[in-house]
Amino acid sequence: MRILEINRKKEYAKVIPETADDFWHLYNIIRKDDLVYARTTREVKVDEKYGRPKRGERIPVFLGVSVERVDWDKLLGRLRVHGIIRDAPEDVPSGVHHTLNITLNTPMTIVKEDWAEHEIERLQRASKTSEKPIIIISIDDEGYAIATTAQYGIEERVEQRIRLPGKLETEKRDAATSVYFRGALNSLREIWTQTRSPIAVIGVGFTKNDFAKFIENETADLAKSVVDVKSVNSGGVAGIYEALRAGILLKAVKQLRVSEEAGVVEEVLKRLGKGESNVTYGFEEVEKAAKLGAVEKLVLADAVLRRADEQKRLLVEEIMRTVEQKGGGTTMIVSTEHEAGLKLLALGGIAALLRYPVF
Repeated sequence: MRILEINRKKEYAKVIPETADDFWHLYNIIRKDDLVYARTTREVKVDEKYGRPKRGERIPVFLGVSVERVDWDKLLGRLRVHGIIRDAPEDVPSGVHHTLNITLNTPMTIVKEDWAEHEIERLQRASKTSEKPIIIISIDDEGYAIATTAQYGIEERVEQRIRLPGKLETEKRDAATSVYFRGALNSLREIWTQTRSPIAVIGVGFTKNDFAKFIENETADLAKSVVDVKSVNSGGVAGIYEALRAGILLKAVKQLRVSEEAGVVEEVLKRLGKGESNVTYGFEEVEKAAKLGAVEKLVLADAVLRRADEQKRLLVEEIMRTVEQKGGGTTMIVSTEHEAGLKLLALGGIAALLRYPVF
């Protein structure tokens, strides 16, 4: 995200989305009744001298739209901001519906009545994020899966199941494994060529290690991108989610947001599962803990903020301020585009890790 200007006095931010992840941030920042400005096209009908209007002509214009709904089109890579035209040139009627299609590298301005601190922080975090996505291949002797990471979760790219000959059929198994590894390597190279991103190889048993050696022997350039080889207990896509939850890819993903979020949610669930008293969830209980200054980390699902009406949004933001002001706690907003966020939603969308028991 490129930030052109943030003006807290006039409550606007001018930004340019530069990656697909930036659409995710904007999707969560832009709310109903915000005013969004961007360059777009609009059909304008010009009246002829004697009555009948000419056929409509689409012209480029700069419009301000009062937001009614925001859609994130991941397939086409754009943000669609639906609303009512509030600010436009003279030849464009106000008060009618229009949709702004925000694509990569489209400058846009967001105007709010009041910017929340977490929204400003999210913009600033996005502007500093320049990590490439991580490519994760989960491989064992029953198949492989490849996914790429993003701030909003993971994108599953390939999954292939196979059946190798038994271990007693050594020659057949070795030949079949070579063919299997070649196919997995071709799939991996096709994805890697697009981004030249770091690669993590994970899996059950020794197959992952053998595949890592196969990569090293077959292709020197791609082998240099392999940054980690780790064991997991599950194969396929399940193994990838397991690796994210357990944090064993931290070397590869460094401070990739999704791994951090998954780790915090797992900590919440672990404490709850053990019946520990230094954790709580639900709005009422979390609010009580915040007022007592006991919250070390507030964990909040992004969908809670996105779907909240004005009254509930103000309540959530008041809890966030209380956590920070009473005891210096921090807030983590968790994406619901990955497994950890969905687990948090099942708890009501809000939880807290506590410094000490309060209930």
